[in-house]
Amino acid sequence: MAFSCVVGLQWGDEAKGKIVDVLSPKHQYVVRFNGGANAGHTVKFEGKTFKLSILPTGILCPNATAVVGNGVVIYPPRILEELAQLTEGGVSGKERLLISSSAHVIFPYHFEQERLSESDRGSTEAIGTTGRGIGPCYEDKAGRRWAIRMVDLLDKAVLLAKLIPVVDRKNRIFRALDPNAKQFDANDLANEFSAYGDILRENIRDTQVIMSDCAGKNIGVLFEAAQGSLLDIDHGSYPYVTSSNSSAAGIWSGSGFPASRLTQTYGIVKAYTTRVGGGPMPTELLDGPEGLGERIRRIGREYGTVTGRPRRVGWLDAVALKHTANLNDANVLCLMLLDVLSGLEELKIAISYELDGKEVVGFPSDAAMLGRCKPVYETLPGWSEDITTARKPSDLPAAALAYIRRVEQLVGRPVGVVSVGPDRCQTIWMNGGNGA
Repeated sequence: MAFSCVVGLQWGDEAKGKIVDVLSPKHQYVVRFNGGANAGHTVKFEGKTFKLSILPTGILCPNATAVVGNGVVIYPPRILEELAQLTEGGVSGKERLLISSSAHVIFPYHFEQERLSESDRGSTEAIGTTGRGIGPCYEDKAGRRWAIRMVDLLDKAVLLAKLIPVVDRKNRIFRALDPNAKQFDANDLANEFSAYGDILRENIRDTQVIMSDCAGKNIGVLFEAAQGSLLDIDHGSYPYVTSSNSSAAGIWSGSGFPASRLTQTYGIVKAYTTRVGGGPMPTELLDGPEGLGERIRRIGREYGTVTGRPRRVGWLDAVALKHTANLNDANVLCLMLLDVLSGLEELKIAISYELDGKEVVGFPSDAAMLGRCKPVYETLPGWSEDITTARKPSDLPAAALAYIRRVEQLVGRPVGVVSVGPDRCQTIWMNGGNGA
């Protein structure tokens, strides 16, 4: 039975949701193991579009059980909003949803803490967070004093006892940072969040036990990473990263499943590069409102699922991609949004970096150094054909196939899947496979 992982190899937004949607029917459980409501997935399912940020995309598969693991930080109102979205779209999800009792809870005071933190950094040094309280919640988790978990929502008295000292300290800190900062009431929060606990009571479980059972009985599990590996707290372009392990490294700690049992890792990569928020991006196209960057953004609809912010756009970065493919030990690359590049006379791929006139070996872990790197490009011919109707490799133009093969050569990993549109049918299995 397959134990598979879908993980982004760039700065997120690689269209992982589509591949999860394709693979979910072949697994009994689909597990989200990191991040929070800062990571959005847009999936087309049975002619309808769903935008999810906490729930695993696999919840759209009627035969799969969706699991939100202990490594995820959860804002309960968002869970309920997404469940309502599914219901409105004709998808039953709540009875197939399991939420780890050990997952930590985001409260409104985390939003205010993040706002104050970003404001204190100033516009030039801001991380560019989504403002969803993710980082502050992970800070509380690591600090081990102020954290509240999903299991605490099931007992109002326990919840209130924990909230009283937390809210008092938060309020005092906020006032010290900004006399006009929002203040919070422990009783109000206990009433509100214990009500969420009542609604989700049947869904909150010890999911680590379930993951152990899956491993022991060879029950198929698909792990769904949020964001991208270049945003990984340990392995990304620090400090312009997220607050969790968004690479396959987060599976073991974020779900309780032994990652050594993985049989397939799908590395998801756009045919170009995008990034949201601050931080260096060597291949970024800064060519103005009439340039190629804006053209790709417009055709690829490169705007954040969660925030709506326009994404920064650039050429494919093979240096960064090789780094993350090796980090995750990706068995298969999935090259997404290839259709967006149609109509360009020539394409570029960054094959190395230069720093102060010298070639850089590998991908710099230091953001300041990465920001000074200059990409060295290789130019390939483009294609004019519309490839959105392609369904097998032979349907693709020769130039598109050459682009795919060059990506394989530079990264040292096979491209097994090519996406030429958002729908499930717009998926090409390069080696005759079908996602098994």
